[in-house]
Amino acid sequence: MTNALTPNLLTPQDLDPRWQWEGRLPAWGHTSVDFEKRVDHDRLRRYRLSRTREALKASDCGTLLLFDVNNIRYVSATKIGEWERDKMCRFCLLTGDDAPYVWDFGSAAMHHKKYSDWLVPDHCRAGVVGMRGTIPPSFGLMKKYAEEIAGLIRDAGMIDMPVGVDYAETAMFYALKEAGLNVVDGQQIMLGAREIKNWDEIQLLTQAASMVDGVYHMIYEELKPGVRENDIVALSNKMLYEMGSDDVEAINAISGERCNPHPHNFTDRLFRPGDQAFFDILQSYQGYRTCYYRTFNIGTSTPVQRDAYVKCRDWLDAAIQAIKPGVGTDQVAKLWPKAEEFGFPDELSAFGLQFGHGLGLALHERPIISRAVSLDNPMEIKTGMVFALETYCPAADGYSAARIEEEVVVTDTGCEVISLFPAAELPIANRY
Repeated sequence: MTNALTPNLLTPQDLDPRWQWEGRLPAWGHTSVDFEKRVDHDRLRRYRLSRTREALKASDCGTLLLFDVNNIRYVSATKIGEWERDKMCRFCLLTGDDAPYVWDFGSAAMHHKKYSDWLVPDHCRAGVVGMRGTIPPSFGLMKKYAEEIAGLIRDAGMIDMPVGVDYAETAMFYALKEAGLNVVDGQQIMLGAREIKNWDEIQLLTQAASMVDGVYHMIYEELKPGVRENDIVALSNKMLYEMGSDDVEAINAISGERCNPHPHNFTDRLFRPGDQAFFDILQSYQGYRTCYYRTFNIGTSTPVQRDAYVKCRDWLDAAIQAIKPGVGTDQVAKLWPKAEEFGFPDELSAFGLQFGHGLGLALHERPIISRAVSLDNPMEIKTGMVFALETYCPAADGYSAARIEEEVVVTDTGCEVISLFPAAELPIANRY
């Protein structure tokens, strides 16, 4: 139990992110070795719980009750199969000075007791609530666990303080209220904890990005007439899982006349000579996500396609050059064109096209950078943030478009790009 995530074993030093900004950010091999210091998982777990405790103490809450699997993993370092991501069947409690409690899916709780020695064994409990309503509230599980949770909060001396909940089924909110708990929004507390990455998180994000570097080289070689969008999606999934991805969340593959407006999907469309095509690869390595677009042309390109790419690149480069600690997200968003300037009626209609978003255990973390959000609600960019910046420019032909995205780590003086497949100029795959 020497690694247990218990308050008496956490120290102020566990909050130290251990950054090493000198030189280039390394992308270590994915295994553990005795001759290089790579990801320190004990340090990672202790940092994440310490960040959460500090965020909780700085809030008005005395307790966090978590159903979001990203938050559960951040606090307890537990994870089961990706199938559970949208089921709301697992939950985690952090109350007062107690070590985390985890209620997990049946035998998974027994597995944690045996293999997750950083957890207090008695805090690993079997439990399930509604599974999106398939277990009806009338069965009584929500009432049972709401009362159990309230009892633990009472024992910790936190019963008179609000309980921050990230999200839950509607019936669970009612059960918690009936158990006497004052439920408030806990997601903002967790996002505040998660926004600053330590050295180990940055390493995992860099390793994840390096996997996508390789996938884009494969895509560059495979793009040609006779290949379909879904063929590229299949090949990318295969390659990512072979490299060790634990979740290929989605791959966008958009080509030809489907490029404008951006549909955010893929189909069985065949690539054709002269197509502009762009891709986004969303996957995770040890939970840490990528969001990484690249645009290609197939065989040849036209002047208007190249012009769209240059504009898209210029908008992105302007944002990257502006990133440094202390800059407001509104300052970055102002560098991007207004929605009306690239063919959209308003900023919400263009939301996500000129965009920035934090990366971590979730695809979208702090900060969010968008003209729709950031101009009136700016956030400060801080050292240790990791986020993606993405731009989009329709071509003058009315159907082509360019889409580029870079992942950046905010250092002490600026930022470093960790998405390295070349994108300074429009790549032409299988040039004629």
